[in-house]
Amino acid sequence: MKQVFEVFWQFFTLGWISFGGPAAHIGYFEKTFVQKLKWIDSESYARLISLSQFLPGPGSSQIGFAIGLRRAGVIGGFTAFIAFTFPSVLLLYILATTDATQDAAWLVSITHGLKLLAVVVVADATLNMYKGFCKERTTVTICVVTAAVLLLVPSLLTQMIVLVAAGILGMQLKQPAETTVVATVKGGINYLPLVFFAVLFAGLPLLTNSPAWLTIFADFFQSGSLVFGGGHVVLPMLQQALGDAIDTDRFLMGYAAAQAVPGPMFSLSAFLGADLLVNSPLMGALIATVAIFLPGFLLVLGFHGAWESLAAKPKVSGAVWGINAAVVGLLMSALYSPVFTSAIVEPVDMAAVIVGFFALRTLKLPIMAVVASFIAFGYVMGL
Repeated sequence: MKQVFEVFWQFFTLGWISFGGPAAHIGYFEKTFVQKLKWIDSESYARLISLSQFLPGPGSSQIGFAIGLRRAGVIGGFTAFIAFTFPSVLLLYILATTDATQDAAWLVSITHGLKLLAVVVVADATLNMYKGFCKERTTVTICVVTAAVLLLVPSLLTQMIVLVAAGILGMQLKQPAETTVVATVKGGINYLPLVFFAVLFAGLPLLTNSPAWLTIFADFFQSGSLVFGGGHVVLPMLQQALGDAIDTDRFLMGYAAAQAVPGPMFSLSAFLGADLLVNSPLMGALIATVAIFLPGFLLVLGFHGAWESLAAKPKVSGAVWGINAAVVGLLMSALYSPVFTSAIVEPVDMAAVIVGFFALRTLKLPIMAVVASFIAFGYVMGL
């Protein structure tokens, strides 16, 4: 019980201060759990990062879940998730249910500023991932083809096809020499959570004429099951899955707000769930949040024990290589639609985005300073 409390306190504290998205979260985790507390060594931590890249789901939250799992078992894993996610879910739920969000002109102006912020953040994430994952001609080609296909044929099915194809292509083209991995976690594949995942993934889409809460669970579970690459990639997945169920401006407001709060990007689900189940917004927020995180955690539970030896296999490494390149292309397509097309209305908007990108990328201003600047810009432009 002491270890569970330690997990809760450490992740709860991080949940309030971890601004900056998945890449920043990985840095916070490394400083806290590798350097300071020494709950995990640096090599094992690196392999957890690779596991989160290979599996669909919220990358940084999966890493946190796995750290809690190592420290205090399954209870520790879910404790880490609840503690780290609670602050952002609470803040986004409050934003979604505040009466002032209905007609206030000031909020419309601030929302516009946050939508412009979304352009800056997604552009920065795309560039970072391009530099990290597209270093060879083959990966650049996978990235470009993925972006072009998704822009020409935007759909959830297309996204699934290109990600699977990239993984298969990577398995064929990238075959590094197998290395010896000293496993710090003993065990093989845990099939029970994988079976549970497969049943939900295959069965939920077959349910027709379902009550609203079950439809929300199904839509968010499917999105969480197909998101490779972490938080930013959930944007196009959810956009396709929800379709006309939620207004585009409202969707992008939630997405932009998720940039402004600490914690995982997937907490956007709390905002959207509250909007989708208007008669019971708290229930909607909780259902959507649980549903979008659940697939990634079931997969971590299934593969965690066997991953350190699997990660050294050439075919697995090649699949990760190809999927990562495709994820960059997916981000490129999302940067244009819906992010850019819904936010940039006039030249002053583009000017703000260029300056904001410079401030974040070159001046290295803290993310909260950039957030505050775009909120102020939106408010002033609305006067």
